[in-house]
Amino acid sequence: MAFESNIEDGIAEVVFNKPPVNAFNSAEWASIASHIAALGENPEVRVIVIRADGKGFCAGVDIKELAADSNKIVSVNKGNYDTFAAIHRNPVPVIVAVHGFVLGGGIGIAGAADIILASECARFGVPEVDRGAMGGGAHLQRMFPVQKVRYMYFTGEFIDAEEARRLCAVEKVVPREQLRETALQMAALIAAKSSPMIKLAKEALNGIEDGNLEDKYRWEQGFTLQAYTEEDSQETRDAFVQKRDADFSS
Repeated sequence: MAFESNIEDGIAEVVFNKPPVNAFNSAEWASIASHIAALGENPEVRVIVIRADGKGFCAGVDIKELAADSNKIVSVNKGNYDTFAAIHRNPVPVIVAVHGFVLGGGIGIAGAADIILASECARFGVPEVDRGAMGGGAHLQRMFPVQKVRYMYFTGEFIDAEEARRLCAVEKVVPREQLRETALQMAALIAAKSSPMIKLAKEALNGIEDGNLEDKYRWEQGFTLQAYTEEDSQETRDAFVQKRDADFSS
């Protein structure tokens, strides 16, 4: 399993644990999506906390799977879409507690969440252009201002936890060893409230957002499929797997 899960006192905790970097293949993304969706329908669950063990929160998709078979992009896209929608459209609030690197699909998870907590070591980035793909902009734009998103997207540069907090994407920044405890404390505050009222509040808040997050992300995914028809796209994945710089000279 790419993750572990437990429920205690109304709080469901989902913990990613696929060493070394929590990068998931198409089947694992599908499993994560279905599990989070099922938790939201469980009457015992009032709040969901998503966090990770290992070097970082989530490095996104398994590039090695896509480098070996570019046709896998269709099932990877579906797994990403379903996971992010399962979080954003979940009936109960979802708190994401991140540390280390938050990349690609990790951005989708964080951007779809209701609340983000971060350790001091957290860094947010979208290396999609350097991996021959698109996607993540809709969720990144739910976290950061438009021009900051474009700068991050075009350059691949990262934002650290304090900058993310300054830009109001992150609720709190805490030491790594306090991340889980802080997330569970926040979840307990929400879990103690009326579950029907909290569910109504989440549905109402989703309804007043600017635009439809899932539709925006589906638009982006169409460009990922188009990107995969370019030779440069395969070259970026091959270079990543072979640990070399991409060569776009041919």
